[in-house]
Amino acid sequence: MNRRFSINFAILSMLLDALTIAFSLWLSTIIRPILNSLSFIKTMQSPVSIPPAVYWIFPVIWVLIYLTISLYDGKRYLRVVDEFGALTLGMLIASISAAGILYLSYRDFSRAAFILFLPIAYIFSLLWRLGVRIIFRLQKVPISQEKRILIVGSGPMGQKVLTHINETSPLNTVFLGFVDDKNDIHSAFSLIGDSSEIKELVVSKQATDVIIALPYSAYPQLSLIVQQMEELPVKIWVALGFFDLALYKTTIDDFAGIPMIDLRASAIDDYQLLVKRSFDLFFCTLTLILVLPLLAIISLIILISDGRPILFSQKRAGSNGRIFEMLKFRSMIRDAEKVRSEVQYQDEKGNIIFKSRNDPRVTPFGRFLRRFSLDELPQLFNILKGDMSLVGPRPELPELVEKYQPWQRKRFAIPQGLTGWWQIHGRSDKPMYLHTEDDIYYIQHYSIWLDLFILINTFWIVIRGKGAY
Repeated sequence: MNRRFSINFAILSMLLDALTIAFSLWLSTIIRPILNSLSFIKTMQSPVSIPPAVYWIFPVIWVLIYLTISLYDGKRYLRVVDEFGALTLGMLIASISAAGILYLSYRDFSRAAFILFLPIAYIFSLLWRLGVRIIFRLQKVPISQEKRILIVGSGPMGQKVLTHINETSPLNTVFLGFVDDKNDIHSAFSLIGDSSEIKELVVSKQATDVIIALPYSAYPQLSLIVQQMEELPVKIWVALGFFDLALYKTTIDDFAGIPMIDLRASAIDDYQLLVKRSFDLFFCTLTLILVLPLLAIISLIILISDGRPILFSQKRAGSNGRIFEMLKFRSMIRDAEKVRSEVQYQDEKGNIIFKSRNDPRVTPFGRFLRRFSLDELPQLFNILKGDMSLVGPRPELPELVEKYQPWQRKRFAIPQGLTGWWQIHGRSDKPMYLHTEDDIYYIQHYSIWLDLFILINTFWIVIRGKGAY
């Protein structure tokens, strides 16, 4: 399961847990009167009344406790025993917390109903998790979601990595073969090439992860191996710390039971990504609801004034350099991309400039859309899909990324955004080659409060129409 899917699934798990707790509360009020026949239970009418606020308070308590014990960390609880053990611990802590809150606030809450609620909530929480695991187990994993692994080095370390992979047998993991300059007798059956072919092998085999498991004597060639994959959107894992080869930072992580260093680790940790993704989904959904009439009006005007297509789709480099289709309202004449070479030019430093104030390809209505950044609104759907974030470095054209210097690639260490630090400090007024410094500043100072600050300032920048064309 890749990082982005894990984050989206964590958010879905939070929602399911909240609904499970609320449903269990309701069900306990229905079942509670059945206990009236017991002599030590107070007689109550059906259904038992529960303060409406409790239906909000309890789900929040449970989700917060589960977050605290990292229950939504998909990489930590791969085994069902570990996940159910953590769930049991979380249920115990949350139950004590909820009992304390009820004692301090709603003392007339039926204690029998509360005691009924706890096992009901626990059982349903177990059941939906078990159901999800069964679905994943039975589901045929699409190749786009597979973890396709190449191991560089067929010696003892490489064999050990393969053994752990075979023992754990994750559903979405595929071992593609060994890459080694030596034809080791133990790995000859799965040796698919040598280190000079690593780039071609990653592309042809559609590898998602490359594990470098070389002996100490071979580490001088590590730099050459990594450089071959510099332009490829592939995760690179290495057994020892060569931190200068990292995209932005390195982290120690567990891969098939072996501690390794992730050279393509995100600049923000998993919980920051979880908060950022939750923030994106909430505000993006709210914004889409508010601007749907505007989207319809803009679509109609484009259709009437310039015909189809209404939307313009373009390949862009996203997080970790992965390519995706970014959406915009079409603001140029049809087939504008075919004549882009006629309007782009190089500045005195050799940087390619493809945007100008007087671009003849821009339509009159398109110029209005660009001035107020309305052409970017369809990217809200990219954000919902998970290709982008609300705030982050701007997704770049793949052909421009190919010309990046190594230090500029650090901007891909965080999800790419609809708006960002450089947008509120110049927008199109600043040349492209200065954007990366602003992006790296954002990465180094990231916080959810900085995202809010950028969004607020983006609103006023857009209203002014400054630096947009």
